[in-house]
Amino acid sequence: MEETLLVITNCPDEESANAIALAVVEARLAACVNILPRVQSVYRWQGAVESATEIPLFIKATVANYPALEKLIHERHPYAVPEIIALPIAQGLPAYLNWVAEETVQ
Repeated sequence: MEETLLVITNCPDEESANAIALAVVEARLAACVNILPRVQSVYRWQGAVESATEIPLFIKATVANYPALEKLIHERHPYAVPEIIALPIAQGLPAYLNWVAEETVQ
């Protein structure tokens, strides 16, 4: 079974969140993207503490597709340095993890 990842990124608005979600699924780099409700983020950027509302994306993908997925997100993301992090999925329903692998075969 292909190793599965949960990739997380945050977008500044619904338009960019929807565009990225659609692009990664259409490109078969992700099987599914959850677009979550707005969250408030507090962070340090260029020496100042900032606060912004963002739209989180939970992207289900595979280790094999991660480099292309990261590249596509980075190219389409409006931030100069977007948060793109990948967490390994250690356990999960085998049928679901197999589905993720099947839907991301290119």
